[in-house]
Amino acid sequence: MTDAPKDRPLRRGWTTGACATAAARAAFEALTTGAPPPDPVEIALPSGRRVSFALGMFERGADFARAGVVKDAGDDPDVTHGALVRATVRPAPAGAGVLFAAGEGVGTVTRPGLPLPPGEPAINPVPRAMMREAISEAAAKLGVGPDAQIEISIPGGVEMAKHTLNGRLGIVGGLSILGTTGIVTPFSCAAWIDSIHRGVDVARASGLTHIAGTTGSTSEAAVQQLYDLPDAALIEMGDFVGGVLKYLRTHPVARVTIGGGFAKMTKLAQGRLDLHSGRSSVDLAQLSQTARDAGAKEDLAFRIAHANSALDALLIARAENVELAAPIALAAWKTAARALDCAQIELEVLVFDREGALLARAPFASAAS
Repeated sequence: MTDAPKDRPLRRGWTTGACATAAARAAFEALTTGAPPPDPVEIALPSGRRVSFALGMFERGADFARAGVVKDAGDDPDVTHGALVRATVRPAPAGAGVLFAAGEGVGTVTRPGLPLPPGEPAINPVPRAMMREAISEAAAKLGVGPDAQIEISIPGGVEMAKHTLNGRLGIVGGLSILGTTGIVTPFSCAAWIDSIHRGVDVARASGLTHIAGTTGSTSEAAVQQLYDLPDAALIEMGDFVGGVLKYLRTHPVARVTIGGGFAKMTKLAQGRLDLHSGRSSVDLAQLSQTARDAGAKEDLAFRIAHANSALDALLIARAENVELAAPIALAAWKTAARALDCAQIELEVLVFDREGALLARAPFASAAS
């Protein structure tokens, strides 16, 4: 990622899947011909657009060729920006097609519910299809069969994976090779939302009937302590409560807990489904009306409307024995229930303080409209 000047559009980048595909094609051609690899190497994206990648490394052994592409994530704050994505290609038996393996820094699937079964390298379906197409195209050009064993590796990937949701999803040993278009759109947060969806899939496939979506580590720890939920039941939704609720509408579980701090749950109570501070804010005037409805007098409502923050408003109300957290929990439940709109799901909303103490609860009830 680079620091983007404010006077230009954000620069797009390339997914790990696109980088792996380019590296695989370069290595396959070098292995087949015995000549240096093409550099730059051209591949087709799923859209049909053709793009070229410069190689960051190449080496050859007795029975393999290995090429690497340095991932450029554009202006996206991607943990894998600058990583070297390597493909080691070895011969495969005639008719075997393309076989995939996880090398250093690439994870392995260990839980059901993901697009790949347990035991498979965490190379997602679209990158696999891209690599098969690239190998088939190169093989046709060279007059050989499209058979190869491809091992994808990312040096340092184990450490990078600690900053992703892979561990929660049951992907162990490193990163996933991702991408559905080959292109990274800056700040789209598509990877995070996809991880949220995969987390729900894993929980359902594991037979779990109660999951919790939380906005951060404090609320997650508080919910886990409250219900003793397994890790697979905990969905780290961050600001993307809408991403959880809309997916659950069509992929339901019996019970759903939404938990977060007072400020973020106030945003949810006020109808926001994206809780990021840059994309939504607490409406203090609306919060002051909530306080009036809870019994606040006009002078208190005025002070809340002019508070420095949602937390400041909560403390002001508390000092006057006016309960704000409970009506916020109830209003947040109503917003979440509208997004879910699913009679199969019982929903609750929990509001916590910054230390993880429970401030208020809107108890489990059917989320049907």
